[in-house]
Amino acid sequence: MISLLLAGGISLGLSLLGTRYLIDWLRAHNVGQPIHADVPDGHTTKAGTPTMGGVAIVVAAVLGYGLAHLRGGLAFTRTGVLVMLAITGAAVVGALDDWIKVSHERNLGLSKRAKMGGLLTVAIGFAVATVVWTDIETTLSFTRASEPGWELGSVGWTILAVLLIVGTTNAVNLTDGLDGLAAGSSIYGFLTFTVVAFWAFRHPDVYGVTHALDLAVVAAAMVGGITGFLWWNAPPAQVIMGDTGALAIGSGLAALALTLNVQLLLPIVGALFVFETLSVILQVGTFRLLGGRRVLRMAPVHHHFELAGWPETTVIVRFWILAIMSMAVALAIYYADWVSTGVPD
Repeated sequence: MISLLLAGGISLGLSLLGTRYLIDWLRAHNVGQPIHADVPDGHTTKAGTPTMGGVAIVVAAVLGYGLAHLRGGLAFTRTGVLVMLAITGAAVVGALDDWIKVSHERNLGLSKRAKMGGLLTVAIGFAVATVVWTDIETTLSFTRASEPGWELGSVGWTILAVLLIVGTTNAVNLTDGLDGLAAGSSIYGFLTFTVVAFWAFRHPDVYGVTHALDLAVVAAAMVGGITGFLWWNAPPAQVIMGDTGALAIGSGLAALALTLNVQLLLPIVGALFVFETLSVILQVGTFRLLGGRRVLRMAPVHHHFELAGWPETTVIVRFWILAIMSMAVALAIYYADWVSTGVPD
């Protein structure tokens, strides 16, 4: 427990202070966010807001994770390090995308092919390394490796891992459209995985996650890093996380779900991100099938509610509530499965 508090506390402090100085540096170097033309009118005032703030999240989380290991009894594990590398790798892809947007002063960064290629490189590298260098269970699982326990094999698990990482990174990226929306919502996802990982650490005979404590430290470090960043990202945002932060967060959530053997729980933990993604799919699908007609005023769905008259802060807080409810449901399902095992607490 002390290791979790150290990781979360250190990353929180580093992010809280580091983001403040990062904002000054970004402003001094004119690293401002270009605004896409196809957004509600109120967003035009955000043009020029410092972006690439996700750097502070990732650096703080990595340092918090590393410094927490200075306490005796906590060792670095291959699984924990690989998850951190997946987070960092996705952040690098996002940073390249953000930098191209800023340097060209337009809201178009890496090409779709280049961006997808970068994410696939990170996802495949993580998946293959995890299968080869760790004792990961290669089953399709919900709350533990034996539930439902469908064996995928190394190849099948690798494919699943790639799909989850690419899908989750893009889902978080779509959600990152309002000040503090993606950051605030993702905190609850990482909190969920902190609890799940620590519970698996306390009950190794049931869950069989060898490196569960180290994964809990990873999740706690991300909670701290994102929370410190959110202080400055809350509306009206003084800094935007950009793809740097969004892709790192998505990769972290997916990698933790995979290594904790709770892949099927991920859509519940990240139900808000699923909701946002489905709104885009629905909008594009109906536009093509119905000859240009739209079911939403604008997609992703948070913009729909903005155009319906909801103030931005109302959308953000209500979506945070949905994220909290998702966390509660996910943890309730996880605990209910624990109770079904008949093992005493």
